[in-house]
Amino acid sequence: MRSNPSRRLRLGAVTLATATALTSATVAAASPAPQVGSGSAVGALPGAASTKAPLSSWLSAHWSTLSAVTPTTVMVHAADVATARRAATASGLVVREAFDKIGVVVAAGLPLQIDAVRSQAGVSYVEGNEPIDLLLSTSSTATCGSEARATLTGANGKALDGSGVSVAVIDSGVDPTHPFLQNADGTSAVVKNLKMICDPLEVLPCQAVDAGSLNTDLLAAGGHGMHVSGIVAGRDVTLSDGTKMHGAAPGASLVSLGTGAVLLIVGADSALNWVLEHHAAPCGAGVPASTCPPIKVTSNSYGPSGGGEFDPNSATVKLQRALVKEGVVTVWANGNDGGDGSANLSNPPGQDPTGGIISVASYFDRNTGTRNGTVSDFSSRG
Repeated sequence: MRSNPSRRLRLGAVTLATATALTSATVAAASPAPQVGSGSAVGALPGAASTKAPLSSWLSAHWSTLSAVTPTTVMVHAADVATARRAATASGLVVREAFDKIGVVVAAGLPLQIDAVRSQAGVSYVEGNEPIDLLLSTSSTATCGSEARATLTGANGKALDGSGVSVAVIDSGVDPTHPFLQNADGTSAVVKNLKMICDPLEVLPCQAVDAGSLNTDLLAAGGHGMHVSGIVAGRDVTLSDGTKMHGAAPGASLVSLGTGAVLLIVGADSALNWVLEHHAAPCGAGVPASTCPPIKVTSNSYGPSGGGEFDPNSATVKLQRALVKEGVVTVWANGNDGGDGSANLSNPPGQDPTGGIISVASYFDRNTGTRNGTVSDFSSRG
């Protein structure tokens, strides 16, 4: 952030997520289109048995577009992962990966198989692989970050600048060699640079591949992940005109989980699941915390276009609540869909009332660096 009054930076969402690769083939008559239940984020098939597990609202709304010949990816929820895996396999679905700590498996199959898994014992929810967009939030001196850094100290007696903490940035990727992320000793703020590789044919599980010093943001339109990483932990730099800049936590380390330019919810959830399983030692058990601190925060600037209602049954919400229980804060961009507050356009997972889950709007400080401004007109309301 700038140490002098900041300029307004108005950037809308970088729309990188594309529609899912679903054909328009009509589903067999045996699987009629689900309808969303009133006042709920889930849907149910008309005439279906009351014991059937509900569908997510997105999957219900897109049921008629699912291909009758090409497998569709879904997430099957149960009390534990063994039950979810058993139910998916029994219904003919092919299991791709599992989120062990929240009882969810990612599986693919045809509509009749997806409908069948809803009747399997122990299945509580079936969620679609919804497309999501990358969003952007900005910070300024009006957040009082510079003041906190200059006047407050952490438990270690040092400046409150994020030192000793890693932030996991789940976004389009990062350039770890960028000058804004270089420490005074020549090392990078990025202590772990991962690329999430998801099979375009949706057969194999998503894999977190170590990209080392490679720029994982090269193919992402607009350099969104690099921009967000700079906002989070940009180091102290001085521009050619003398302007001094730094990120919100210029002492924090970064763990980048690059999802690329195209983002579906399964890929993002796979990244959150990686954090859940590795936050205590993100660089490996043999790497000291002084070199690679534990992850204490995740930054998530993505979500469904247009926002929507909070879905407590989603894998995303289960993952972020599991992270909170293990001491990791989850931060969301609230969205860039504007509005007047009459409709809920806010990013759904950020609406979670659970402590330790934060949704951040965009603020226009009127070029003063004070708190006398307004919420930016493009920032989502509702």
